[in-house]
Amino acid sequence: MKYILMMSGTQAGVAGYQSWTQSDRDMHMETLGAIVKELAETGEFVATQPLAEPGEAKVVRGEKNGLPVTDGVFPEAKEFLLGYWIVDVATPERACAIAGRISAAPGPGSVPTNMPIEVRRFVEPRTVTRG
Repeated sequence: MKYILMMSGTQAGVAGYQSWTQSDRDMHMETLGAIVKELAETGEFVATQPLAEPGEAKVVRGEKNGLPVTDGVFPEAKEFLLGYWIVDVATPERACAIAGRISAAPGPGSVPTNMPIEVRRFVEPRTVTRG
């Protein structure tokens, strides 16, 4: 079963991360890298990709005059996607265990960040039959 593990946050959270020492940021990213390496070794890793800064994000809602209608930078109180991992695991419990490890990656002073990670299963595609 494939799952997407999504880390969300706010502008304030991103600003807080940017205030971490370089050593704390390095430790955090090394921990996440080690988790990805382990998942690759077990065959459970599918994908992860860094995302651009939240200020570059746009929300698109429909079209007007043939052009997409976009909303700019998110208000500070609104959450947005910070990063994701796609895993292919045997059980929902395994997906949650991986999310727990990602959430517990260290922050300043090696204290776990406990970032919320949303775990969502991919729906298997259905075969469409035509009559």
